[in-house]
Amino acid sequence: MDKNSITGIVVICALMFAWMWYSAPSKQEVAKKRVQDSLVLVEAQKAAKDTVSRQLSVDSGNTNAKQLTTNNGQLTISDSSRTAILNNKYDVFASAASDSNAFFILENEKIKATISKKGGRICSVQLKEYVTYDSLPLILFDNDSSSFGLLFDTENNRTINTSELYFQPIEGKKDTVQRLAMRLYANADSKGESNQYIEYEYSLGKDYMLGCKLNFVGLEKVVANNLNEFNLNWAMKTPTQEKSLKNQRDNSTVYFKYMEEEPDYISEMSDETKTLDAKTKWVAFKQQFFTSVIIADNFFDKTGADVTSNNEKSSANYIKSYASNLTIPYSHKEKETFGMKFYFGPNHFQTLKSYDLNLEKQIALGWGIFGWVNKFLVIPVFNFLDSFNLNYAIIILCLTLIFKTLLFPVAWKTYISSAKMRVLKPEIDELGKKFSKEDAMKKQQATMALYKKAGVSPLAGCIPALLQMPILIALFRFFPASIELRQQGFWWATDLSTYDSVWDFGYIPVIDFIYGDHVSVWALLCTITTLIYTHMNSQLMSNPGQQQMAGMKYMMYIMPVMFLPFLNSFSAGLSYYYTLANIISFGQMYVIRKFMVDEKKLHAKIAEHMKKPQKPASSFQQKLQKRLEDVQKNRNGSQQKKIK
Repeated sequence: MDKNSITGIVVICALMFAWMWYSAPSKQEVAKKRVQDSLVLVEAQKAAKDTVSRQLSVDSGNTNAKQLTTNNGQLTISDSSRTAILNNKYDVFASAASDSNAFFILENEKIKATISKKGGRICSVQLKEYVTYDSLPLILFDNDSSSFGLLFDTENNRTINTSELYFQPIEGKKDTVQRLAMRLYANADSKGESNQYIEYEYSLGKDYMLGCKLNFVGLEKVVANNLNEFNLNWAMKTPTQEKSLKNQRDNSTVYFKYMEEEPDYISEMSDETKTLDAKTKWVAFKQQFFTSVIIADNFFDKTGADVTSNNEKSSANYIKSYASNLTIPYSHKEKETFGMKFYFGPNHFQTLKSYDLNLEKQIALGWGIFGWVNKFLVIPVFNFLDSFNLNYAIIILCLTLIFKTLLFPVAWKTYISSAKMRVLKPEIDELGKKFSKEDAMKKQQATMALYKKAGVSPLAGCIPALLQMPILIALFRFFPASIELRQQGFWWATDLSTYDSVWDFGYIPVIDFIYGDHVSVWALLCTITTLIYTHMNSQLMSNPGQQQMAGMKYMMYIMPVMFLPFLNSFSAGLSYYYTLANIISFGQMYVIRKFMVDEKKLHAKIAEHMKKPQKPASSFQQKLQKRLEDVQKNRNGSQQKKIK
């Protein structure tokens, strides 16, 4: 790669950054959008109130219209009119439409779940072992930002949404498992009870799983005859819990698992509604480090089922808005039960894996071989070190030492290969004097022949270097997804799971878009040590036979600098690991060169090898040599035509 190519790449990158900055909305435009959205919301609420007023007038009939009066401009309704309206709207569930709300708690050492009388639903969940980045209680979702309800039609063609109605609590025994049942009665008597009801039966043990059985009792003559399923709607907005809004949005989405397939998900970057095409085992509303999952004991049917994930880009309080429309089979029996449960807890690999539901697939460990490296190498080693209750900075140091030790044979092989080519520099220089610039192909062929005679393979150093790439890339995915590092500090970094910052300089146009609004010291140290390592590596392992690749030296120095903006907003634990890896590599390189390799002896060994009879070339080598000769002949022929 020559200087012109490198200049072209740099210019293209600069143009891309400039266009992305120019096309991004300004803070003023974002603020204006928020105001417009607020105005639209106010107008929608006003229109909804007008619609309700008109509907009340129609539903009450002419005889009751006189009972609709105004008080200081506010609409008031008599009790008889209200009863008629509720009966018309909610049919046999009308008695459950009016009540005062109340809340009930199911709690263990890990979670605190709040159950609302209105809707009978889990309206809020707190994870008691964790706090937000600003030390507030960690709430997965709250009453105002979530919804949960069953939708179905009655025999009288009324559509019922249970989230609008009030359930009655039926407290169960509290031994090792806490129990609470919430009942929605149909055709209730004067005491507000009947033998026809929908019941949510909650149970909470000692872990993150909260059981929920849906019991349908005596509803065979209440629901519509043609009804074969209930629609279950569950939605929430996930609040911000970490320091970086961007990192949270980039790691939050909806996951779902069909019965006979691996879990799937909606892209974190897209706003999308995805139809569920098969019977579904579970749906998860995943956040960066925590998740809320609804799990069927058997399955959710596929009829009309879908999931939605949208980015809350205009909000500083919420990350994503999620929704799921699921289907529960119903067969008009006197009593039916649909078993399911909720998982409210951390995205901890071992914890999720212990439930044997493939819930751990929500943790993005990388695809293919990178995921395997994390699953079968990185995580077991990390968990082993974690069992000693060490500081996580020490654990990362030990992890680095272990992996660099495992990869030492790779580093050794790479160094020896480059050292062999380096000690052949006198012979390579002699070849350079024999060929002119026009005979570059012949020079390359002669160089390769010399390498073959000396028993040196130019690829011998490349292949071992490629072997360490799966570990490097796997760790790139592991550190930002590791909840163990969350809020674990080391020196100036208060949280190794996210970026460290010693200077928040605020919003500066262009700089904010490219680099961010802060300075991460670990990212700088990682970049500096990478540049030093690159320089040392280029000096110690330069290949004298490949002068045409000299332009790559510039790119080797440019790449670490180009990655600095990405590292600046990435996990401090990752930058800390790469910095340690670079420092250990310096030490390995020094020890190998100073104490393990004598280049004079290596050169003598190569010279001795060159005296031995050479093995005949393989058929592949012969074909390759023939191909090179043909290319050289065609090139020489083209040059002669140009001269003529």
